[in-house]
Amino acid sequence: MKKIIIISTIFIAHLAFSQIAIGKSAISTLADNVTPNPNISLEFGAGNKGIILPWVTSAAEVTSAVPGTIIFDTTDYKIKVKLAASWKDLSIDTNGTADTTLQNSLTDQSTAKTVIGTNAATDTTPGILVLSDTNRAMVLPKMASPHLNIKNPAPGMIAYDTSTKQLAVFNGTVWSFWK
Repeated sequence: MKKIIIISTIFIAHLAFSQIAIGKSAISTLADNVTPNPNISLEFGAGNKGIILPWVTSAAEVTSAVPGTIIFDTTDYKIKVKLAASWKDLSIDTNGTADTTLQNSLTDQSTAKTVIGTNAATDTTPGILVLSDTNRAMVLPKMASPHLNIKNPAPGMIAYDTSTKQLAVFNGTVWSFWK
């Protein structure tokens, strides 16, 4: 029931504003502290939680990914981003072994998809969560020192570290920090 309420709320919010805040009451505002920032499509509140990237069994098997897609590859425990013609490894530690038992009994639902943005009704981009705006961005969960404050990170977890002003990504063994 809780999932239905959350999905319904996201859908209704999408229809009304095409902007969504998760874990906070509203999208950040402009300098006037009243007007919602029109450059934000999806924003996450502060807290000791991150986003978990989609887990795939092999980047090579993701045939319909568009440039900018970010995944966690469970074959080699690496975080990868799709560039124009290939996947780029964004991980630092290549010798780790992540506990991926969380996904072992799960199967993909090929029709599972959420599109957020002004082009949501016509967007055909493949993906689980697609942000269809051409002039808005997603704001990641923000927190100080996610590597210290997220107690049980899952492989593929991503957050913005407000202390170091870097992107923090957990590959199942270690955190990587990107400028």
